[in-house]
Amino acid sequence: MQPLTRPQGEILIGARGSKLAVAQAHAVGHALTRSQAGLSYRLVRIKTTGDVRREEALPDIGGKGLFTREIEQALLDGRIDLAVHSLKDLPTESSQGLGIRATPARAPANDALISRDDIPFDKLPKGARVGTSSLRRAAQLLRLRPDLYICPIRGNVDTRIAKLHSGEYHAIVLAYAGLVRLGRGDEASEVLPFDIMMPAPAQGALGVQARTAAGELARVRANDDVELDKDRHALFVRRTAAIDHVDTFLATTAERALLQALGGGCSLPLGAYAEKTGSDTLRLRAILLAPDGQQQATADQRGATKDPRALALAVAEELRSAGADAILQANQAS
Repeated sequence: MQPLTRPQGEILIGARGSKLAVAQAHAVGHALTRSQAGLSYRLVRIKTTGDVRREEALPDIGGKGLFTREIEQALLDGRIDLAVHSLKDLPTESSQGLGIRATPARAPANDALISRDDIPFDKLPKGARVGTSSLRRAAQLLRLRPDLYICPIRGNVDTRIAKLHSGEYHAIVLAYAGLVRLGRGDEASEVLPFDIMMPAPAQGALGVQARTAAGELARVRANDDVELDKDRHALFVRRTAAIDHVDTFLATTAERALLQALGGGCSLPLGAYAEKTGSDTLRLRAILLAPDGQQQATADQRGATKDPRALALAVAEELRSAGADAILQANQAS
C-alpha cells in the first residue's frame, strides 16, 4: 500500500453515501475548517452492509456494526483519516485501534411522527399502519397504542417519506435530528415528547472517529511500505477537539454505558436520555420494554458529571430491580 498523497492540510473524511450521512459529514468538515486556518477536507463515500441489504429487517441481519463496519475498516487501512457516524449506530465497544475523537453538539434527540394529513399520534385511526423497523420505537408505540399495526420499513429518509405518501402507511416514525439536518424538520407532523417515545441511546449525536496512536502503529507494522507521519495523530486530536461538545460527550457516554451494562446492541428496545441538570449533575432517564410494549421497566436517577458511567450502572441496577432481566429474556426469545 502506498502512502496517501493529498494537498497539505487536507483531511479525508469517510461516511455513508446517504443524503443524511453526507450532510452530517459536511457539517463536521465545515466545522473543522472554520476552526483552523489552512485546513481542508475531502469526503469519501463508503457503502456499508446496512446500505447494501436494504430490503431485510435490521434485527434479522445483526445489529452491531451494520452501518459502521466498512467505514471503520477504511480507517484502519488508512484510506480515510476521520469517520463521521450517527453515534447511535456505533457499537458500544470500540474497535481495536479506533476511538471517538469528538462528539459535536447534539441535535434534538426526539423521534418524529410524519403522518398523512398531519394527524398527531393520539388521533391516528384504530389499526393504523405505522412504519418503523426499530424494535424500540415499535415497543413504545404499542405500549400506548396496542391497536396499531407496526410495519417494517427500510430506506433513507426520502424513500420512507415516499412510501408514506404512496399510501403504504398511515404514519412513519423517524429521528427528528435527521429531518432537521436535511432541512426538512417542518415535515414532522409531531415531535414526539419523551413520555411517548424515549430516544435511542445517543440519538441525535454524531461521533467523529479516528485511529488511536496504537492503531496507527499497528497499521504501520502490518504494512512496512506505509510511512507514518509522526505528528499526524496528534494533529487530528487537536483539530477534532475544536468541535467537541462536553455536555454531549457526558450525556452520550452515560446512555451508551447503560446500553453496554444491559448487554444490548442497537436493536434492544431501550430508550435512554441523559442531560445536565446543574453544573455538576447529570440526569439519566431510561425505559426498557418487551417487544409488545406490555412489560416495561423504568428508571430515573441523577449522578455526578465526573462519572457518567457510574450513573449508568446505577440506572441499570434500578431497571433490573424493576424487572429488566425478565424483559431481556423476553426480547431474546422473540
